[in-house]
Amino acid sequence: MSQPRGLGLADPERENAVLFAIIEAATSGPGVEPLAAAVARVITEATATDVCFVHVLDDTEPSLTLAGATPPFDAQVGVVRLPLGTGVTGWVASHREPVVIPADKQDDPRYVAIPELRGEAYTSMVSVPMESEPAGLVGVLNVHTVARREFDDRDVRVLRTIGRLVAGAVHQARMHRRLAAREEAHGRFAEQMVAAQEAERQRLARDIHDGISQRLVTLSFHLDAVRTFLDRAEAQAARTDLATACDLVLTTLDEARAAIGALRPPVLDDLGLAGALAALARGLPDARVVLDLDDRRLPEHVEVALYRIAQETLQNVLKHAGADEVDVRLAATDGGVQLTLADDGVGFDPQDGRAGVHGYGLASVRERAELVGGTVRVISRPGTGTSVTVTVPLDDQAIDEGSARNT
Repeated sequence: MSQPRGLGLADPERENAVLFAIIEAATSGPGVEPLAAAVARVITEATATDVCFVHVLDDTEPSLTLAGATPPFDAQVGVVRLPLGTGVTGWVASHREPVVIPADKQDDPRYVAIPELRGEAYTSMVSVPMESEPAGLVGVLNVHTVARREFDDRDVRVLRTIGRLVAGAVHQARMHRRLAAREEAHGRFAEQMVAAQEAERQRLARDIHDGISQRLVTLSFHLDAVRTFLDRAEAQAARTDLATACDLVLTTLDEARAAIGALRPPVLDDLGLAGALAALARGLPDARVVLDLDDRRLPEHVEVALYRIAQETLQNVLKHAGADEVDVRLAATDGGVQLTLADDGVGFDPQDGRAGVHGYGLASVRERAELVGGTVRVISRPGTGTSVTVTVPLDDQAIDEGSARNT
């Protein structure tokens, strides 16, 4: 009785169909594990083999991890690990050469039984390296059959072609994962940096309030008391000096309070972002203010950034726009929060490099938005007013946590 031969891909059209199916599976998504699972399934279905394992080279250690497998071994994905050089798979990874074992795996000195993968239940196997340019070695692809199967050079060539396709796709998936991780880390760093800056501002504001301001207030009381008790006729010069000292104390106290406000806006703690924005807008003289503000709380670093952006933008409206009406809108929507500040003033050309300095301080606004992962959109033309929209991506949980912060 003749033994089944090869992968059953003697027909070039069938071989091409399998390769196209592998390409389609390789473009199914950016995840390494879903990609490996799709490839394993396509290979076993197309070649009438019984099981396929996709072992991927680890990023930091000289070892391989099972990244994809056909059932019932898909439960072992991420669990089975092999050091380079261990077993047939480890040997293939180390030598970058294929191995074909038609029968009696136990007699091959390279073979090491892996209980979780039940190698003793399968007679024949082919193991090929997955490598390509510029990815290099990415992993090892194994197929197994229960019945003895005669795999020839053509079968190995096809599997190595499949391995090259998978290697390129795995490399792209890894690059995508690293980029996503880098972006996430950048976002966390920016958030932590803003939080650290605001914590330091808050500490300095508290020190000024609790130390310098309080001492100035106390000094002012003492000076007033001394001036009250001085004899007007005999100590006119002293009274003049005391009056000057009192005026200096009051001026210094005003400056300290202004410094506290610049370091950390107390209005955010007292009123929240919506109330703080309303207070900012109503501080514009000679302009009608239209408010549409979502009063849900946001993460602290986002509230501070949006408040500072509004503060700077409205200050520039006051200085440059000559506006009769100013709209301030804050909306927490699916996936983010959006702040829009619009006026009907003189407008400007956003493409004019001088606008960033003389118009709306766009460079600073964009910098603050980028620190919290946001974007800025400016719409303006001379004579038509200006709209500045800041969008910061957030999930619903972040908004809910922000609201809970002050409940």
